[in-house]
Amino acid sequence: MKKFIISHFMNYIKKNTNYDDIKLKEIEYGLISIYLMISKMIIIFLIAYFLDIFKEMIIFTLLYNLIRMTSFGLHATKSWICLISSTLAFIGFPYLCTILNIPLYIKVIIGMFGICLMFKNSPADTKKRPIVSKKRRDTYKMLSTIIVIIYSFIAIILNNNFISNCLIFSIILQNLLISPTVYKIFKLPYNNYIDFLKKHPDFAN
Repeated sequence: MKKFIISHFMNYIKKNTNYDDIKLKEIEYGLISIYLMISKMIIIFLIAYFLDIFKEMIIFTLLYNLIRMTSFGLHATKSWICLISSTLAFIGFPYLCTILNIPLYIKVIIGMFGICLMFKNSPADTKKRPIVSKKRRDTYKMLSTIIVIIYSFIAIILNNNFISNCLIFSIILQNLLISPTVYKIFKLPYNNYIDFLKKHPDFAN
């Protein structure tokens, strides 16, 4: 199915544009990424719907992705690994958020450690997408840290147990995915911008 859909779009693009091979490869990579993202979302949405946690899954996903947008982090190396890990995260965490009652002092501790770790480790790039610009890295670090500070504060004072748990688990999950230790466990390179700048010093600023 994936090959059929991608090839159909690529044939249309080739017939109606004058793009060179490099540009076509970039477009094909983008189409594959979109296809995988949409198919993954459909599977997760269906599972959440049948488990009767669709609303909870949507809320957790939105809260988590807000942190992810600025701190980035580890990506699965294979699509099936991404599907399994994403399903476990976006089904498992919302479910836990509905049943757990995390003590206030635990939330305070998680919030404090979460802020420090986010400031220390964010943003965490990947080999395919190194964050070369120091200005961008500094901006992302500041934004990510501010978001975690806000999340921690709201989680501590909020009376809604589910939302509070979502905020706490979002902090935990994203701090894991930007951790140098987790990168090392999965044998993935960390601080990829350093190697990129060594090979392409003209990009340094």
